[in-house]
Amino acid sequence: MGFLDTLLGRSKPKKPDLDRLFALPTAAVTLEAAAGLTPTGVGAVCFRAAEGAAFAQIEKDVRELLDAGDGPKVELSTDSYGYTWLVSRHAADDLEGLVTDIHAVNAALESGGFGPQLLCSLVVFTGPDAKRFGLVYLYKRGTFYPFAPLPGEKRDNSLELQVRGAVGADLPVEDDLGRWFPVWGAPGL
Repeated sequence: MGFLDTLLGRSKPKKPDLDRLFALPTAAVTLEAAAGLTPTGVGAVCFRAAEGAAFAQIEKDVRELLDAGDGPKVELSTDSYGYTWLVSRHAADDLEGLVTDIHAVNAALESGGFGPQLLCSLVVFTGPDAKRFGLVYLYKRGTFYPFAPLPGEKRDNSLELQVRGAVGADLPVEDDLGRWFPVWGAPGL
């Protein structure tokens, strides 16, 4: 950033740090100890699908990589906003494997030049009362936030704030609550 950029108040956006995803297992231990919240084994990466052979090849390669194991195959779905979700499922106690899958998808799309199409990644948790919420990783911000949907496109704000307080030492939580976007219809929620 140059002198003129500083003088005019311009700033460069932060580069995403995908390795922050690997802090999720530690945050999961904290969530379980603090509030009895546990991972469900469902995670997803949300992106805007691009047209063309290059994107189709990367998507095919990622699906083959994730489907290579003995576990369940990945699923692809499109939400009502036109975003594509690549969903991975693992055993609830295999959060490390799930995070590795999510990281691999993000890294493959990023290295293929499709980073701008990435929106977010999501890991689903549940509580003792069977309420589900997601820890959402904002790709372009490099931060996390909780999203706890309720029926009727409402949110459980108290659960979201409780989760923020619990994981604040483990994960970089998005400070701007205005960026805690709802991800209605996200897989697993």
